[in-house]
Amino acid sequence: MNIERAAVVGAGVMGAGIAAHIANAGIPVVLLDIVPDNAANRNQIAEQAIAKMLAAQPSPLMHPNNVRLISPGNIEDDLSRLAEADWIVEAVLEDPDIKRNLYRQLEAVCRSDALISSNTSTLPLKVLTLQQSESFKRRFMITHFFNPPRYMRLLELIAPVDIAPDLFDAVAKFADLRLGKGCVTCKDTPGFIANRIGTFWIQTALLEAIANNLTVEECDAAMALFGIPKTGVFGLLDLVGLDLMPHVLSGFKQSLPAKDRLRAIGAVPPLLRAMIEKGYTGRKGLGGFYRLKPDADTKIKEAVDLQTGDYRVSEKFRIDGVSHRPEDLKKFLSGGETLNRYAWRVWSDTLSYAASLIPEIADDPLAIDTAMRLGYNWRYGPFELLDRLGVDWFVERLQEKHQPIPYLLADRQSLYRTDKQGLLECKNEERRYRPIHRPEGMLSLGDIKRRTAPLLKNASASLWDIGDGIVCLEFHSKMNTLDPDSLSLTQQSIGVVRDNFDGMVIHNEAEHFSAGANLTLLAPALLRQDWDTVARIVELGQQTYQALKYAPFPVVGAPSGLALGGGCEILLHCDAVQAHAELYTGLVETGVGLVPGWGGCKELLRRWLSLPNRPGGPMPAISQAFETIALAKTSKSALLAKELLYLSEHDGITMNKDRLLADAKARALAMIADYRPPEPYVYYLPGASARAALDIAVRNLALSGKATAYDREIAGQLAFVLSGGDTDSLDPLSEQDMLNLERQAFLHLVKQPGTAARLEHMLKTGKPLRN
Repeated sequence: MNIERAAVVGAGVMGAGIAAHIANAGIPVVLLDIVPDNAANRNQIAEQAIAKMLAAQPSPLMHPNNVRLISPGNIEDDLSRLAEADWIVEAVLEDPDIKRNLYRQLEAVCRSDALISSNTSTLPLKVLTLQQSESFKRRFMITHFFNPPRYMRLLELIAPVDIAPDLFDAVAKFADLRLGKGCVTCKDTPGFIANRIGTFWIQTALLEAIANNLTVEECDAAMALFGIPKTGVFGLLDLVGLDLMPHVLSGFKQSLPAKDRLRAIGAVPPLLRAMIEKGYTGRKGLGGFYRLKPDADTKIKEAVDLQTGDYRVSEKFRIDGVSHRPEDLKKFLSGGETLNRYAWRVWSDTLSYAASLIPEIADDPLAIDTAMRLGYNWRYGPFELLDRLGVDWFVERLQEKHQPIPYLLADRQSLYRTDKQGLLECKNEERRYRPIHRPEGMLSLGDIKRRTAPLLKNASASLWDIGDGIVCLEFHSKMNTLDPDSLSLTQQSIGVVRDNFDGMVIHNEAEHFSAGANLTLLAPALLRQDWDTVARIVELGQQTYQALKYAPFPVVGAPSGLALGGGCEILLHCDAVQAHAELYTGLVETGVGLVPGWGGCKELLRRWLSLPNRPGGPMPAISQAFETIALAKTSKSALLAKELLYLSEHDGITMNKDRLLADAKARALAMIADYRPPEPYVYYLPGASARAALDIAVRNLALSGKATAYDREIAGQLAFVLSGGDTDSLDPLSEQDMLNLERQAFLHLVKQPGTAARLEHMLKTGKPLRN
């Protein structure tokens, strides 16, 4: 069975988000909800949900046009339309009677081979299927999405043992390939996996913070050390809504065994109740543990005092001298200060609780680690974190503190290990190791790195043999920023591949592909006014990217997350790109007072000039490239990157990040047989006349307050590059001529005080300066 049409019943936040993401997969979806009392428009709720999708930021849609695939309706008039659907998702109120009544209606109208699933996060299968027919039970399951469905990669699957196998396989395959989900099969236990452990962690962190008289800033900073998103605990509570916690805790109290540790700590703190009663429910309310001070002329962030409940000005809290390295984390957890003891209590309880839940909620650590990484955005799952700390060290600490030791950890052996062939294994409930099998079509660079040594390596980049004559160039500096080391190794890699391999993929498994050039390298040179060093860095980048473009083998970029500045420029020089759907790429150099200097201007302009059926003359293409670069436009998805021409129409998009490397490798293999390097491009540009036209546009922006004085300075240099400098439309310009113009403009701007101010501000705050 293939899923080609879908439906979602329930147009609330989750239902609408699920419908939007199904539309992102290119699938038509019907979105239904109830008919409001006395409504003139019977489809009002579903239509309002669709309107909110288009206005929401971050957007649930990867492209605004995807909304055309969503068809609104209502349950009373349009239930019969679901007869065409292959998969129907129920996302109505968490009331078992309402859900069961709806299921009886769905069974009457849906095809007998259609899958029906619930998005519930609290109700077990046996409750949902009570008094339903046997045939219904064989085509019903729980598909628990996490909010927001587009961005949270976890999908928990809970199915009865007698579900039709083809239906389960169809939805799992569709969720993997088309929705980009990491599917985790869960047991039918309260909260399934991620919310069971996540709620325990949040509640423990909240109670311990109050008991130890700590600030929310201190606690969130301590949690961040362990790979937790920057929201920390309290920022996360604000995001999901404080008023959700009492309902979640109440549900667990009713459904968990009497001796369960989550049930034992499930009381709602008086502080939380008082905040909710006053309307302080988080970002959707008057504020939460954090808020912006009301009625203030400027943005003033405030935080709640956990003892008094009063708001005060929030103070940034830094924990110096502690990195993500295991030795630093162990030292921090072993410290005697209040914050050290707090962190130990939260993590020792959470990790022990997770270990105690095997095999109750999962048969092995892998499912739990996957669920917490994809559902809560933890950098490491609980058991991955345990292995980083060392299970033996952790058990020793538990003994010292007279804390119970879970059976799974009592042997003091790691949860994961690598066998003699370099294959990853995971400990199961019986404390035996079993190999981890990757699904067909998935290729993990991490697995390759465990099995082999790099072909080349330095501090910023490595080259790996990924099989079948293809190598992978990996950047691994902080935020994968590009520096002379990464550029030098890229040049070395070209020689290695030319002599020994058939193709190259540029990829890494970090959160972001590359944040661009390492700006900290420019800062010392600026202070010394060492313009020769700056020029050498610019030339090195230009030479490296040109060598990649004209290498005698196919080069495929495989980015995910941020690909900014120099990270975008390297993709523009690849023969092809296979991008993860969540690609946020752009030439953002104007934000630091510069223009792209590694061929970004040259390549983006070439793409606009090469568009088929473009308007006559070069000016429309120059204007488009100018606007994109001057405004530092970035894509909010891979689909939108195609509109900005950061990706070409022929570049591929992979929905599931875990499949990106395999897809990119397949793309490179398919290009080998007939590969020829591209022909050098010759530019014919109008020079001064184009600059005059662009200057008028920038002057108008300045007059309307949309461009600053220094924006005009940068725009003038960018216009000089894109117009071809001192040329006219009859003079041919080579790619090297365009690179020379880029370098000239870059070196002019880097000497200006306005650029120095922008660079300093970006390095200090991470935000652009408008001067």
